Amino acid sequence: MLRSNNSHIYFKKMIKRNWWGLIASQKRFNSQTSDIKGPLDGVRVLELGQLIAGPFCGTILGYYGAEVIKVETPETGDPIRIWRKIDIDGVSPWFRSMGRNKKSCEINLRTEGGRKLVRQLADKCDVLIENFRPGTMEKWGLGPDELYKTNPSLIYTRVSGFGQTGPYASNPGFASVCEAMAGFRYITGFPDMPPVRQNISLGDSVAGLTAAFGTVMGLLARNKINSRDKTGQVVDVAIYESMFNMMEGILPEYDRFGEIRQPSGTSVTGIVPTNAYPCSDSKYVIIGGNGDAIYKRLMKVVGREDLTTKEYETNKERVKHKDTIDNAISDWTRTYTSKEVVEKLEKAEVPCGHIYNIKDIVEDEHVQDRGLLETIHVANKDNEGWDLKVPAMSPKLTSTPGETKWAGPDLGQHNREILFDILGLSEDDVKKLQKEGIVGKTD
Repeated sequence: MLRSNNSHIYFKKMIKRNWWGLIASQKRFNSQTSDIKGPLDGVRVLELGQLIAGPFCGTILGYYGAEVIKVETPETGDPIRIWRKIDIDGVSPWFRSMGRNKKSCEINLRTEGGRKLVRQLADKCDVLIENFRPGTMEKWGLGPDELYKTNPSLIYTRVSGFGQTGPYASNPGFASVCEAMAGFRYITGFPDMPPVRQNISLGDSVAGLTAAFGTVMGLLARNKINSRDKTGQVVDVAIYESMFNMMEGILPEYDRFGEIRQPSGTSVTGIVPTNAYPCSDSKYVIIGGNGDAIYKRLMKVVGREDLTTKEYETNKERVKHKDTIDNAISDWTRTYTSKEVVEKLEKAEVPCGHIYNIKDIVEDEHVQDRGLLETIHVANKDNEGWDLKVPAMSPKLTSTPGETKWAGPDLGQHNREILFDILGLSEDDVKKLQKEGIVGKTD
């Protein structure tokens, strides 16, 4: 476990309790003699969340080297284990991807004994991630104020729908509702039609990414906070705010001009031409010809150089003639297959591309060459297991790259390691806890 430079008052405690964190700190500050495999190697994370937003943060941190201990409810575990398609072992491939590189430990947080174990684990961690409804952790005696009493360098990352403060803080934080409040759903779809939902939980994933970014900033800041008392801090992530951060110029344009951005179907308001255009094989291609020089090359290929005169010279002028330009491009693309359209435009160096489904992505040579697809092995006690493709994480780091070391574990797969090796419990202790339904099996 990494400790900040200002936490020297804990060195004696660390040595006495033989915490491996002292070694991790030495590795951190003497990287030339270390064998660090990832930039977060030596960071220990306690993941208490479930489903997507909090766990996705843990997935990112684990991919780049952090040790992630995932606490799950005994016998049932994270609900995402049985969401969507279920594999022959009764677990979703989605969880095998989301739970990669994590260590699963069954602890019942709804018992005092379970919460006591979690407090002990938190003392041995650099980061805690939770995505319960605000106030839940405090009710359990696991809020930041309590945990900072014994681990003042903890980065306490909280993901919720609307943040830890404010009149909506206690509202259920479903991503769909948060996307709507952030304005994202309002601008998605076609004018005069119901808002369209993208077929993923985008808000959860964006919040998880935001949380990972905030967590790393918190870790870096521990060495900058001039305090002998506390170098940790709370990272407060709201799903609706994470989505609102993606809304580009919508707020300043409203503030200055009173303009409320409207849904624009397959195009983008104020940028021309950029759209999805129909082809003769009933497919669509995306064309982005909104750069001034690019636009001229595009219209030359389309055979409509009459639309490159002064009144079409810049984007400001082209916006006034959006329908004319889009119709001209569509008339041309309809005479060719999507493959032919892309080939012709690529020769003219006009940005364009096919609209891929997942099969197209898996089979694409560029995707394969970039290593975007990783294959991991899912072990199974009843057979030899199977290989599973999962997406690699981005960004790619040249000297300290991330990697998927193992698939999402079986429920409680690491109970023994966490309870005995990290918490130092005895066999009798664990048997008593198991009898009381506080922890899972260790055999």
